[in-house]
Amino acid sequence: MKTVFITGANKGIGFGIAKHLGLSGWHVIIGARNRQRAENAINELKALGIVALGWVNVELADLDSIEKAAKEIEEKYPSLSLLVNNAGIPGDMGVGAQYVDVRDIRKTLDINFVGTYALTRSLFPLLEKNRGRIVNITVPSVISPFWHPLAYVTSKAAQNAMMGVMAMEFQQSGNRMEIFSVHPGPTTTDLNGNITLPGFHDIDVVGRKMAELINDGQSHQGEFIELYPIVKED
Repeated sequence: MKTVFITGANKGIGFGIAKHLGLSGWHVIIGARNRQRAENAINELKALGIVALGWVNVELADLDSIEKAAKEIEEKYPSLSLLVNNAGIPGDMGVGAQYVDVRDIRKTLDINFVGTYALTRSLFPLLEKNRGRIVNITVPSVISPFWHPLAYVTSKAAQNAMMGVMAMEFQQSGNRMEIFSVHPGPTTTDLNGNITLPGFHDIDVVGRKMAELINDGQSHQGEFIELYPIVKED
């Protein structure tokens, strides 16, 4: 039984990934903060014939919530073999770097990096036992001239560093765990106000391509994979 836990899977890219992994045979656990949205997502997945095992409440800004979520997963879903770190917040994308409030940077880092690391660390024993994989949904560390909100890009650069260090240590120690990062590219979601511009994709396109990547049978240890690079608008 292939079991995946996806954070922020009640909507957006996370839901797209849950849908297409589920359609390809994975059993899906939804990570979310809102019960109603989580249950709505589960019902929608089940209507498609997907095995949606349930949902786990996880608040990435709260270390106690993360520990509680990890314990629940360990007890209820011991077959977990894939963690998709998808959930995150945008930070303030509307101001230049010199005007970003320090509190906004701290909050964005706490959720997108610290919370993601804490969850990964808490689930690591179970994933290692099942020779599992960790996939981070992120953006390039190299700064794009077309899109570069400071708080968000900084938090994802830290997440990319986490991935690179872990991958190197797995290889050096002979650990059969695998971790890699994926940049889905410009995608229409509520994180960006549901923008639709040339070069943007919808969550179905991204979810399908993510499922194909995860299911391709190849090792992607330490890789940073871009599904759709950020390019200048026409």
